[in-house]
Amino acid sequence: MDLAYTQEEREFRARLREWLAAVLPGLPPRPDPADWPGRRAYDAGWQRLLYDAGYAGLHWPADAGGRGATPTQHLIFLEETERAGAPYVGANFVGLLHAGPTIAAEGSPEQRARWLPPVLRGDEMWCQGFSEPGAGSDLAALRTRAVRDGDAYVVSGQKIWTSHAEVADWCELLVRTDAAAPKHRGISWLAMRMDAPGVTVRPLRTLAGSTEFAEVFLDEVRVPLAHRVGAENDGWRVTMVTLSFERGTAFVGEVVACRRTLDALAAEARRTGRWDDPVLRRRLGRLAAEFQALWRLTQWNVSEAQRSGGVPGAGGSVFKLRYSHARQELYEAAAEVLGAGDALDLDREWVRDRLSSLSYTIAAGTSQIQRNIVAERILGLPKGR
Repeated sequence: MDLAYTQEEREFRARLREWLAAVLPGLPPRPDPADWPGRRAYDAGWQRLLYDAGYAGLHWPADAGGRGATPTQHLIFLEETERAGAPYVGANFVGLLHAGPTIAAEGSPEQRARWLPPVLRGDEMWCQGFSEPGAGSDLAALRTRAVRDGDAYVVSGQKIWTSHAEVADWCELLVRTDAAAPKHRGISWLAMRMDAPGVTVRPLRTLAGSTEFAEVFLDEVRVPLAHRVGAENDGWRVTMVTLSFERGTAFVGEVVACRRTLDALAAEARRTGRWDDPVLRRRLGRLAAEFQALWRLTQWNVSEAQRSGGVPGAGGSVFKLRYSHARQELYEAAAEVLGAGDALDLDREWVRDRLSSLSYTIAAGTSQIQRNIVAERILGLPKGR
């Protein structure tokens, strides 16, 4: 991609900066991290502001309700909102970054018309019902069953690590619709209402004390056949589309946030005299190079996704693999610069971020899975037995 900005792109950046400067001071205080209804309302309010200003779904296709912006405009938007300290997608991240793009790519016209506008407006939130107690890295081993009964599926099973299930309206749900098929077949991708009879949500508390994940129990939940995205038993292919978004573009804004954190650490090291330590300087310098390289890889991945119809490719696994480890290294450096203090002082934001970083080599596909994808799909190595 051409890394030089055009006049149109510079004007887009200027307009966005002006809008952010006008809007951000008027936002209400951020709610307590444990106040999930408050967090949902806050995130939905921010999403509505983006929608009304024409920035919601900036990079989504125009026929999916977005603006069909160029990859460069999308990246400018992420840079500027992060640098301005604007809210992130928050509780709406599954809808905006996973389910919405999947429906835009794979859904019928009726499904796109029903589900995409409420996501872009912030009216409806989604959660992800993929992992199960016995199907994490080996997602295709999932056992939640969906049996046809008239014009609906009857779904029974259990999901775990279901992001934002407590406040979600819908769940992107993987189910087994053919128990006799090989495990990578016989799977279907459904959109399930979270208030449907038979759905029980049990929050899980993380190491950092938060409850953004939950167990979800499904007891003969009826899901209309019309809520299946893609063909019956073709859900594994549709899932690969979802995961390509999750690994390829969902972490883009976080790279900018990490670069900002790194700048803050360097400034703090200078203020406290830690900058005189050559080992620390080399460590921060290497991290700066890491995140600069990740940002360039992000630009390439976003551009490639645009050229391939909006769906990221295997390059997303390269990014996810390195980003997960770089983020952990960043917060190890933060402990060195800021002082470890009480490792469980969860009132300190960087401590919560450090604990959260431990999950990144597992979330959205473990590092082992990403290595397999890189080996097989990029390097062309034979599949392991």
